[in-house]
Amino acid sequence: MRLDKFLGEFNIGTRKQIKEYLKNGRCSVNGEIVTKPDVHVDEKNDCISFDGNILQYSKFHYYMLYKPQDVVSATTDGRNTTVLDLLAGENIKGLSPAGRLDIDTEGLLLLTDDGALIHRLLSPKKHVDKVYEVHIRKPLSDKDISTLEKGVNIGDYKDDGSIDYTLPARVEVKDEDTDGNPVIHLIIHEGRFHQVKRMLEAVGNEVVFLKRLSMGPLVLDEKLSPGEYRPLSDDELEALGVQ
Repeated sequence: MRLDKFLGEFNIGTRKQIKEYLKNGRCSVNGEIVTKPDVHVDEKNDCISFDGNILQYSKFHYYMLYKPQDVVSATTDGRNTTVLDLLAGENIKGLSPAGRLDIDTEGLLLLTDDGALIHRLLSPKKHVDKVYEVHIRKPLSDKDISTLEKGVNIGDYKDDGSIDYTLPARVEVKDEDTDGNPVIHLIIHEGRFHQVKRMLEAVGNEVVFLKRLSMGPLVLDEKLSPGEYRPLSDDELEALGVQ
């Protein structure tokens, strides 16, 4: 890989700016100052630093975002702020959200350019747990919980015209919130359109607040505030099977 392309992967600057930075001796390869942008480097094995900071190349990029409300889970949007708009200063080329959260839903969202990982996390056949904190209008009855856990009719139909019930889920009843709304954790393995809201509507209830807490082994970092993000840790990458 050319050195200027390598530096561009880290969003250090435009190609013209990077060329100037190199002229000024701000980059070294294996301890030697390199001033020419067309020098080829081994991104996996060479030790490349910029302003004294070692740059660790990765083929793919992985970010945990605490998606806030009023932000859309899309790469582009003509009217609303997108989740990519929140990654200020990062090289967002090729990044996509692993699944979507409604504009009024907050919580964990993984942004990555690793398409294979996105497929593994979203495929219903993989049965990846997605845990949601759901504040609802009224308490669930035992019958409601049983219906949700067995699979519920949310108005979807298969090609043959039969009802496409949701996959079996799990409900954990929690305490009320500060407004007196009952709180549950709902664990599902799919990502249908407005699924959580439609599941609660199917048992005569209403979602008043929705937050995704986890997806598979990836758990929302409690240190993040809405709108904040960070790269995944080595432990998280290993748990996801990408390291």
